[in-house]
Amino acid sequence: MDVMDVKEEWRQNYHEADVVIVGGGVVGCAVAVAMGKQGRSVFMLERSLKEPDRIIGELLQPGGVSALEKLGIRDCLEGIDGVTVDGYQVIFHGEGVHIPYPENADDTPNKHPKGKAFHHGRFIQKLREAARRTPNVTIVETTVTDLVKNEWTGQILGVASETNKEKDYYFGHLTVVADGYASKFRKETITRKPEVRSKFWALELIDAQLPQPGHGHVILTDGPPVLLYQIGTHETRALVDVPENLPSASVKAGGVKNHFRNVVLPSLPKGVQPSFAAALDKGGFKSMPNSFLPASTNKTPGMVLLGDSMNMRHPLTGGGMTVAFNDVVMFADLLSPQNVPSLADTKKVMQQMSTFHWQRKSLTSIINILSMALYSLFAADDFKLKVLQRGCFRYFQVGGSCVDGPVGLLAGIIHQPLTLIYHFFAVALYGIWIMISESRLWMMPVSFVASFGVLIKACVVIMPYVFSELRS
Repeated sequence: MDVMDVKEEWRQNYHEADVVIVGGGVVGCAVAVAMGKQGRSVFMLERSLKEPDRIIGELLQPGGVSALEKLGIRDCLEGIDGVTVDGYQVIFHGEGVHIPYPENADDTPNKHPKGKAFHHGRFIQKLREAARRTPNVTIVETTVTDLVKNEWTGQILGVASETNKEKDYYFGHLTVVADGYASKFRKETITRKPEVRSKFWALELIDAQLPQPGHGHVILTDGPPVLLYQIGTHETRALVDVPENLPSASVKAGGVKNHFRNVVLPSLPKGVQPSFAAALDKGGFKSMPNSFLPASTNKTPGMVLLGDSMNMRHPLTGGGMTVAFNDVVMFADLLSPQNVPSLADTKKVMQQMSTFHWQRKSLTSIINILSMALYSLFAADDFKLKVLQRGCFRYFQVGGSCVDGPVGLLAGIIHQPLTLIYHFFAVALYGIWIMISESRLWMMPVSFVASFGVLIKACVVIMPYVFSELRS
């Protein structure tokens, strides 16, 4: 009996493996494939293996596509009626600017980077098929109910679960918790709770006529932003940001549906309005909280958090899966048999997880900070933020490096955090210059004084997120 057969016997008969993964979504499947290919014995436990029906996780940036290639599962993007994405179109009060992904950007092997948009559930099923085909991986449909812990040392030994109403247990040297944004095991290692400032409400539009096909669209008006991107041959996803206590979405004003019809619908491009109105009439809207949770170093012996259970940011920039797949690439490399011969060596695993926490920030800090800072600008609700919002749009209109830099960061193909800081404050200064230059002569002194407030506001917007990335 060879080693692989022995490992499979231990998984089948004793429910023991090297790795127990909680969650069979984006991260869980990717970790299962990566670790299984390394010869690790893997359990992937998922509550339901039916095709999920979610409204987030439908856009993969070029940096995420590149990570999929490194994991050897890029083919999961095929056969799901996905749509190639070439960049963005930002529409500011009816005026548009084209923002293509940059050619020859840093850290990308492709001359023409491309993203992909798709139905989330179809993509997940492809990932699960890839995990199922991978040697050393066993997938089990079971509901994980608790962690199994050594009460003397605090070491996580595995999990308890319920399968067909019967108690079950799965043990491993390392338990990877990847149970998503609503993780029930996060509290075991992280004390900070996710911050929720708004929700995305989703509609599925049929045969919408987008101004720039093959591009994500960001609609900016006096209200919160709206995102549009095609996810299939006929389907386009509309995500409407609704902050807490938004007056036009209050019960008194007629609720969310009334906000969609009276505020959002008139602000959309003409070619989108008929399909949006039809989706409104159909109803059945879904919502998802837009959460922020900075990553913390994994310090619980025998357990690691990955994906949204560890780190979340506003989905405005569509960077969540790009972060997830790049995290898995780095995670698998740091814990490869060459670096960690045995995952039972808890001390070595924890040392590698400390390295992981800081090494991942060359990409993840960019996407985390950018998503939260851009949301503050795009959902501008005061004069200073609106100055920054207009400065951002006009900055994009300049073109050249003023587009290539920001969208290269957003796409996950430029891994230089200082480049983000440079462009953010360049936007702030450009917005200030526009405010002063467009002022009437007698108002210029007032605008000059106001410029200091705008610059301070820019610091208030971005610096808390910068500091959050510097914590362990």
